[in-house]
Amino acid sequence: MNRSYMGKVLWVDLTTGRITTETIPDDLYNRFLSGTGLAAWLLYQRIPAGADPLGPDNILGFVSGILTSSGSLFTGRWMVVGKSPLTGTWGDANCGGNLAPAIKACGVDGIFFTGQSKRPVYLYADTKGAELRDATHLWGQDAIETERLLVDEHGSKQRVRVACIGMAGERRSLISGIVNHGGRLAARSGLGAVMGAKRLKAVVLCGAHRVQVHDRKAMKALSLACNHHVAFQPPFLNGTMTAYLGALMRMLPIQMELDGMLYKIMLSKWGTVNQNQMAIELGDAPVMNWKGSNRDFGLDKSKLIDPDEFTKPVVAKYFCYSCPLGCGGISLAPDGKTEVHRPEYESTIALGGLCLNEDADSIYYLNELLNRAGMDTISVGGTVAFAIECFEKGLLTPTDTDGLKLTWGNTEAVVRLVEKMVKREGIGDLLADGAKRAAQKIGRGAETMAIHAGGQELGMHDGRYDPGFALHNVVEPTPGRHTIGAYMYYEMFQLWRVLPDLPDPSLFYLKRSKYRANREKAAMGAACSQYMNVVNGAGGCLFGAFLGAHRIPVFAWLNAATGWGHSPEAYLVIGHRIQTVKQLFNIKQGIIPRDIRLSKRVIGDPPQQEGANKGVTVPLEKLRRYYWSEMGFDPETGVPTPECLARLNLEI
Repeated sequence: MNRSYMGKVLWVDLTTGRITTETIPDDLYNRFLSGTGLAAWLLYQRIPAGADPLGPDNILGFVSGILTSSGSLFTGRWMVVGKSPLTGTWGDANCGGNLAPAIKACGVDGIFFTGQSKRPVYLYADTKGAELRDATHLWGQDAIETERLLVDEHGSKQRVRVACIGMAGERRSLISGIVNHGGRLAARSGLGAVMGAKRLKAVVLCGAHRVQVHDRKAMKALSLACNHHVAFQPPFLNGTMTAYLGALMRMLPIQMELDGMLYKIMLSKWGTVNQNQMAIELGDAPVMNWKGSNRDFGLDKSKLIDPDEFTKPVVAKYFCYSCPLGCGGISLAPDGKTEVHRPEYESTIALGGLCLNEDADSIYYLNELLNRAGMDTISVGGTVAFAIECFEKGLLTPTDTDGLKLTWGNTEAVVRLVEKMVKREGIGDLLADGAKRAAQKIGRGAETMAIHAGGQELGMHDGRYDPGFALHNVVEPTPGRHTIGAYMYYEMFQLWRVLPDLPDPSLFYLKRSKYRANREKAAMGAACSQYMNVVNGAGGCLFGAFLGAHRIPVFAWLNAATGWGHSPEAYLVIGHRIQTVKQLFNIKQGIIPRDIRLSKRVIGDPPQQEGANKGVTVPLEKLRRYYWSEMGFDPETGVPTPECLARLNLEI
């Protein structure tokens, strides 16, 4: 039977140089899909308990989704997986770009690396096979230059695809990621450090295998219907007006259910920076290391990161593979000559409002610097903001900071500090492994200023505005995760349209109702976790999922691609199973879920005295207990119950 998965994975032992292919039974795809689902099962089984994340026992995997190259839309994401050196938990990072179809073009659904090489190497794979090659000449090159050199060396730019690390991964920075397509990063979980520790500089793919599907005609019809929704693009506000809209929404006592079509319109017009000022005004964007508010970075300051300001330099839209939307942008840098990726929302807030940095040119510069170094802009911004607060409180002095005056809004100092982090130079060496580890070394109460969940800096979405973000920061097997669930995500997913047993939110509701901990909120959170496991197993994009399950037919695409004929309910069970295996991975590695904590400041303990989130405290522990109970986990510990394992047919 034709199917959209390749049925095999590649194993590369970097210690011995041995490369083997493993056939994966159909049943495993049926139970876990591919992507992070299949990877979770394989790594749970094969990474030993207590493995050093930077040692030979850790496994680093590159995986594509079951829908990639099937003719579906928004399904060009690739994921890198392994035990995170940043958190010690299950780690994965998600990226767009052009690598996902290249994995399957080599005839496999994933490539997994074990062991450690004694010298720098890269993997070259094509339709005929795979081999390790010397990368000594590439070691020390930045990620974008490495990709250019490898594409030139291996011929046609139409086929060669590269994922690689920059200087940050080579230096084993625990906030380093893996780079593809000229600066797209699989940034989170510190997996660039794992790649650096294995002395694996790059993965070069040049295959030509084709992907089969069960029902090509149905796949085409579903994608055409989906594209109809994507093409809808009426005129919309200018960038400045989004800020005033955010201010108006902040002042109203009620909130309206968010339809993803509105977000799609904004995303198509501006990319993710559409949120910049609106999120600050609403209280969604953190400011001043999470202790400030919209009053500290108001319209007079945030106007310099107006969405229009980041759209004017765009010379071409950027599309990830199989994306009809194109939310990325290729821009002219401030020098007016160099083409770079437009900074994303997370980067502009982390390097902007979080540090009270008003200078847009510096954000462009730092974004490109970090893309080349292969370093996570979220964690970098969070760590810089932490250092500024430590300087403010006297825990760091000019002697400690190599003479830098780390004050709020000091653009020059922020730029110099990030440059030092990339080089692991002076104060930068202390900060290159993130805020938690730096705080542990500084001591004297610095821990209260290090904002993280389980060791990972948080995405630029405030749980005091949407408690769903706070919840998923601590219940996801990869802590500090902002791309899985929130109340606004649940509203945009609109899962109740295809799964009628799920809660259907009111069109209008009182804002204060967001802060109630109850079973309905737990059902919403659990559905987000389960659904996004399906989306990630399919290789799907979060932004595509925001259009709603009735417009983005993930379940129907999966059936057309595989011939399984599963119901939406059955696919959520698969998502539940994947989440449970990730939770078991953490437990095997000695991580008790209840011990993953979120910094008190970000849940309003104590509550802010002014600004958009004034007086808010999130009842996180109650929310977490309700969520775990809904998932079939012990509500006090987060450990899956025997009944849950039996229901999910997990024989552990």
